[in-house]
Amino acid sequence: MIFFNEYQQTIRAVKKALPAVAMIRVFKEDKTPISSSTAFFTSQDGYLLTNLHNVEDEELKYFIFWRNEEYPAQVLARDKVADIAVLKIEPKKNSQNENPQNFPYLLMGDSSKLELGQTVLAIGNALFDLENTVSRGVISGLFRKIRTNREDDPMEFTGLIQTDAAINPGNSGGPLIDLKGRVIGINTAMILGAENIGFAIPINQAKKILEEVKKYGKIIRPSLGVKYYLIDEELKKEHHLPFDYGAFVVYGNPYLPSGIIKGGLAEKIGLKEGDIILKINDQEIKKPNTLSKVLSEYQLGDKVKITYWREGKISVIEAVLN
Repeated sequence: MIFFNEYQQTIRAVKKALPAVAMIRVFKEDKTPISSSTAFFTSQDGYLLTNLHNVEDEELKYFIFWRNEEYPAQVLARDKVADIAVLKIEPKKNSQNENPQNFPYLLMGDSSKLELGQTVLAIGNALFDLENTVSRGVISGLFRKIRTNREDDPMEFTGLIQTDAAINPGNSGGPLIDLKGRVIGINTAMILGAENIGFAIPINQAKKILEEVKKYGKIIRPSLGVKYYLIDEELKKEHHLPFDYGAFVVYGNPYLPSGIIKGGLAEKIGLKEGDIILKINDQEIKKPNTLSKVLSEYQLGDKVKITYWREGKISVIEAVLN
């Protein structure tokens, strides 16, 4: 049996992963280029994963640039909760009309088995132009929570992988891989003004989304239709809340969208902004059991009991997930 040291493992993992990493190019209708980011292949027939924020504008056109060729990309699904998007490109046939090309793709690891201190590699198009940039680091933290600072639509993401592998603008949507070349996360964010602090979405969050899109053509995960902040001890103290757990349904205002999404289940069953969703059945909503994670364990049509707090009173309501 041949054993490889970490230096050799790193090189082997990068060589295995690089062919499956691609660039997303974004254009206006008039073909004016706007920006670029990263995606990676998950199957030989052209399915790719990236971040939602890379392809969220439905008015723009997206292309995959790979091996000096450009492919029109179809955005099959956008998951705002997890900041994940699924893309699809069509393989090209050669001039002899032989079988279409097969794309190299990354095998998926198991992000539930990650360990602090584990060596990881981030791959992407750093600073939008530096293709196939590789950075090396370790897993610095698990189940991290960050809030975006977007004024028009602030969001909170939980359960993230923290790494000190450099993640720069343009890296987002690229793979975070282990030393076997398996993707264990999707690079998603960095902290401006901080050094060696980057975040990735655990790949297990993307697996189910990808399976649903391939099977049904869309994401079918149950949703309450709320925007929320996950309450912890810090948020409880800061806002004088009655609990140190739960999902606080955010308030909208003339500049921010409502925390109750129009037409969603929460609106139908009478949940309101300012409510704190405490439990789904017997599962408390708290790190790492976020509301979206708990709901992902159910199927459409399942009946659940929702325990919530409003104005000093705890209530329970039954609802059928849709």
